[in-house]
Amino acid sequence: MSAFGRKNGIAGTSSGGRPSFGVARPMRNGEAPQAASPSPAAVPMPMPMGGDQFPPLPPMDPVDAPANAASLKADALTRLADRANGVNEGNYQAEGFEASVHKIKEQVLPRLLERVDPEAAATLTKDELSEEFRPIILEVLAELKVTLNRREQFALEKVLIDELLGFGPLEELLNDPDVSDIMVNGPEQTYIEKKGKLQLAPIRFRDESHLFQIAQRIVNQVGRRVDQTTPLADARLKDGSRVNVIVPPLSLRGTAISIRKFSEKPITLDMLRDFGSMSDKMCTALKIAGACRMNIVISGGTGSGKTTMLNALSKMIDPGERVLTIEDAAELRLQQPHWLPLETRPPNLEGQGAITIGDLVKNALRMRPDRIILGEIRGAECFDLLAAMNTGHDGSMCTLHANSPRECLGRMENMIMMGDIKIPKEAISRQIAESVDIIVQVKRLRDGSRRTTNITEVIGMEGDVIVTQELFKFEYLDETEEGKIIGEFRPSGLRPYTLEKARQFGFDQAYLEACL
Repeated sequence: MSAFGRKNGIAGTSSGGRPSFGVARPMRNGEAPQAASPSPAAVPMPMPMGGDQFPPLPPMDPVDAPANAASLKADALTRLADRANGVNEGNYQAEGFEASVHKIKEQVLPRLLERVDPEAAATLTKDELSEEFRPIILEVLAELKVTLNRREQFALEKVLIDELLGFGPLEELLNDPDVSDIMVNGPEQTYIEKKGKLQLAPIRFRDESHLFQIAQRIVNQVGRRVDQTTPLADARLKDGSRVNVIVPPLSLRGTAISIRKFSEKPITLDMLRDFGSMSDKMCTALKIAGACRMNIVISGGTGSGKTTMLNALSKMIDPGERVLTIEDAAELRLQQPHWLPLETRPPNLEGQGAITIGDLVKNALRMRPDRIILGEIRGAECFDLLAAMNTGHDGSMCTLHANSPRECLGRMENMIMMGDIKIPKEAISRQIAESVDIIVQVKRLRDGSRRTTNITEVIGMEGDVIVTQELFKFEYLDETEEGKIIGEFRPSGLRPYTLEKARQFGFDQAYLEACL
């Protein structure tokens, strides 16, 4: 048998001894190909090469074919020309009522600060502060000889309180449940993500110093700092939202703030299924994988929903288990009673005192955990996590950046080799194959939707290659006129290799039915 699946010999070669690709036509209904050429009317339509494996394209009317091809080409070229010649406004300009309120705020704020004790104001809630501010604001407006109606007065109060106690213009976006990402590119440009699509936000900051002050207020809440000596900072808000700040001289357009918001209501696997992120069978299989203490790696790109999937899987952990989470900036919000979050610490000004994820993983092994969950692995700490998975901490989970399950395994190998561990690559691969049970691949598609595209088992080693088996896969089918992607979640129909683990917890029959 040759590499092309064809037997060697006379049948697989032409008279010249070379493979005769594309010469013989497949037989139809068991009949041999005709030797003589009959009249054109009697010649049957030739079947495409490859038989049923490569089905023919749908027939196209020969009269309309050139017109359809020309119209499709013209439409594509038109869209390219529109994009090349388009002029996009990148900065927001306040107008009308909003502009007048902000103009009055600039006049009122300095006089208001002269009449307010900052320490006393910090002890009050926003509602209490509104009651205290109302007479003072009216007094300042009377001094400035500015008359406002009730609507303008309420708007002015809100803007001033957000400026003094909150995060200024960002408060409006943080309170909007439809906004999932906030990206501040300097004081004059802010973008937001709504339903997977980016759009310009209707806010702007007074100047660079105003934006820098807001950034400092955010990072100071979690004991971090940001300045010219430490121009990078990771932080989190009180609701668990992830924040990254980068300031000049690294950012050339001024202070940049990136905020990844999280839903106030915990998202479950059932909710992800209802959103269309996975099928009902995939949801059942993941529930069983989480409950049966399988070691799970969640792989995907930036913003694909890895952390959301990890939070949803954590719902299936038994309430009696002790769970430790380890992250750079604590953003996981597990739904378990016995949960202890740990967070890394950056170095001080002298470059000393840093506590890395690897240090926390080693320390966590001495804290009697049932499961260890890493928010994200980026380096040599991957080996420490695999060691934990292999030494009685079944059910551990982590996330990492990769585009496919196979690439995920390659990245784990590379991350371990980045460290100082002097072991051969074959031993690293074997450690991964023995530790990881399931790889869940999530992806954000171009229409903004997030889908679970693969659920893959790690079976073991064959030679020096890690062997995997795909249980579920998302297949692209079509696209609607609105640009929404249509696809199908298809089970592979294979018997899962991890069925034995499910049998230990009494879920073997349900797991088998979900995967077939």
